[in-house]
Amino acid sequence: MTVTPGFFAGTDVVGRIEAAERTLIEEGARAARARAPHEPVISLPIGGGSAVWAGPGSPLNKVVATGLGADWDEGELVAVEKAFAERNSPVQFEVSTAADPAVVNHLSNRGYVTIGFENVLGIPLTQARTTAPAVDGIAIEPVAPEDFDTWVQVVVDGFATPDTQGVASHEEFPREVVERAERDIGATSGFRAVLARSGAGPVGGAGLRLTEGIAQLCGAATLPHHRRRGVQAALLATRLDTARNAGCDLAVVTTLPGSRSQHNVQRLGFQLLYARAILVRPVPDSTTGREDSRGNDGR
Repeated sequence: MTVTPGFFAGTDVVGRIEAAERTLIEEGARAARARAPHEPVISLPIGGGSAVWAGPGSPLNKVVATGLGADWDEGELVAVEKAFAERNSPVQFEVSTAADPAVVNHLSNRGYVTIGFENVLGIPLTQARTTAPAVDGIAIEPVAPEDFDTWVQVVVDGFATPDTQGVASHEEFPREVVERAERDIGATSGFRAVLARSGAGPVGGAGLRLTEGIAQLCGAATLPHHRRRGVQAALLATRLDTARNAGCDLAVVTTLPGSRSQHNVQRLGFQLLYARAILVRPVPDSTTGREDSRGNDGR
């Protein structure tokens, strides 16, 4: 495959991608609220982005898409910090390198600590190879509603045994938390799920969300005994084909720096578009007012 080098991710492109990320976590929060009405789920505006708390320890508990052309309102930040403190949760910002640098500076001055980075890679769908490579004994198929539970279990099983390459994740989530998050993301608009099956049953799964011309690759997992067979490449090519047929012009994926996931997508023509800095302010200790860096529940 030949890919034209130098696809430029200007602030307009970054803005589109970050807007897709914002609506993803907003809709995920709405799904969490519908799934668990007793949980104090929130979705608050801040600096042109959104802050979401979707449940104890949820991967959706974060602030995204801030600092891209919108005015920064100190009152919004105070409201977000108060709401997260009431839920005994740290505040996590994911700030694009295309955002106003003053955002990171301001957060740092308020006690936020940079704990990592994530890469956003993309490919114009006019350049993407969307013919799924054949994998002996493996078929890739869309997930019917009656198979959604199977898809969730396969993806969660795959995530439970991650490949260890590149920078380690700063986050670990219990199985039940990951499962709830997958169900919430699966309820967002434009979401599609695909399964990889062999004669023995499902061996992998992946998600795709289509929104405003952006195809978000929402994670993929292969069961450990079926890795290194090309299942990930087949899942990726199938989703790119779906996205192009749906009229999307750009596919994006978020990876940890230097990870096998980044390696896999770059082999298929994805380019690094920008990065996000991850900044966290720990939970304030309710007895002293000082910040408690021991985790979500202070243990």
